[in-house]
Amino acid sequence: MPATPTPPFIRRVPPEAWVALAWCVAAAYPAVLLGASSPLHRGAALHGGLAFTLGDTAIAFVGAALVRRLPVLSVVVLLIATWTETDGWAGHTQVSPAALLAVYVALFLITAHAPRRSSRAAFAVAALFLVLHMGLVHGNTVGIFTGTHIGSADGAALLALVAWLAGRSVRQNREHAETLSSRAAAEAVTAERLRIAREMHDTVAHSIGIVALQAGAARRVIDRRPERAKQALGEIEAAGRETLAALRRMLVALRQADGEVSDTVPAGLADLDRLAATTTAAGVRVELRRTGEPGPLPPEIDLSAFRIIQESVTNVVRHARAAECLVTVDRSRAEELRVEVADRGRGRGHGSTPGSGFGLAGLRERVALLHGEFEAGPRPDGGFRVAARLPVPAGVGR
Repeated sequence: MPATPTPPFIRRVPPEAWVALAWCVAAAYPAVLLGASSPLHRGAALHGGLAFTLGDTAIAFVGAALVRRLPVLSVVVLLIATWTETDGWAGHTQVSPAALLAVYVALFLITAHAPRRSSRAAFAVAALFLVLHMGLVHGNTVGIFTGTHIGSADGAALLALVAWLAGRSVRQNREHAETLSSRAAAEAVTAERLRIAREMHDTVAHSIGIVALQAGAARRVIDRRPERAKQALGEIEAAGRETLAALRRMLVALRQADGEVSDTVPAGLADLDRLAATTTAAGVRVELRRTGEPGPLPPEIDLSAFRIIQESVTNVVRHARAAECLVTVDRSRAEELRVEVADRGRGRGHGSTPGSGFGLAGLRERVALLHGEFEAGPRPDGGFRVAARLPVPAGVGR
C-alpha cells in the first residue's frame, strides 16, 4: 500500500493549541500597548493586571482544552476569561474585539469541525454575551480600550459572525470535497467492475464458442469418424486449458498491489496467429492481413485491438454461419491503428441492430475510452463488418 502523505504542518496543529495561542496573543496585546505608554500609566496598569493575567490564562487554557470535547462550555469559559482579563487590565468591564481573539478562533474551529448543533449553540452563547454586554455596559471606556462600548461591542459581534461564517464555509467545502471523493470512489468501483466484466467476457466468450462448435462437430461424427471426434475433443481440452490459464492470469493481475509489476503478459496483437489457428481448427477459417510496418503499441491499445478482433471472430463463429472471415490490421499510419473483421455469413443480415448485445457494446465502450472510432453493422453485399480506429500517441510506433 502506498504511504499516506503527511498533512501540512498547519493541519497537524491541534485546535486546542490554536485557541491557546490566540489567547496568548490577545493577552499580550495590552502589554504591548502599555509598553508605549507613560511610565506612570504603565506601572499602575501592570500592578493590577498581571495578577489577573496569570489566573485568567489558566482559565482560558481550560477552555482551550475543552474546545473539541465540550465546545459550548469551551466558549463559555473563554468568554469568562476574556471578561475578567479585560477588567484586570483596564479596570472596567468593557470588552474589545481584540480581547475576544481566542473566542473567535474557538468559534471558527467549532463551526468547522464540531456537529452543527454545537456550532450553533456556541455562536448563540457568544452572541448573547455581546448583546448583554451592549445593554449592560454604559458610558465611555478609558485607558487602553478607548471608544464607546457600543462601537467595541458591535464590532466584536460582527467579528464573531465572520468567524462563524468562515467556519461554516470551511465545513461546507470539506463536506463537498468528501461528497465528490465518495462519488469518484463509487464511479471508480463501477468502472472497475465493468472492466472486469468486459475482460471476463472477452476471455471466456471466444473459448466457450470454440468449445461449443467443437463439441457439436464431435457429436455429429463420433460414430462415423471417431478420429475426427477425438481431434475435436482434443481441441476442446486445449480451449478449456487456455481459458483457465487466461482466467488465472487475469485474477493474478487483478490481485497485484498498486505499484507492483505483474509477471503475466496480457494478450495482444502478437497472439493473433494463435487465435486464427484455434478458430480455423474449430471450422471457421481466419485469414490475417497485415498492412503497414509493425511497431510497438501502448499496452492498452494493443490489448484493446486484440479484444476487438477476438470478440468479432467469436461472433462470426457463433452467429454468422460463415466458413471464413477476414481480419485486417492496418499500421499504414504511425498515428493510428485500424482493425477490421469482415465475413460473408448470413446469420446476421440487414435487419440486425448494429451494436446490439453485450459484446459489441463492450467493444464500443473500449474504443470510446481510447478516444477512437468504432463501427459495426451489416455489409451492403452481405455479411457483417466490425471496424475500429484507435489513435496511437505521438512518439510510439515508427
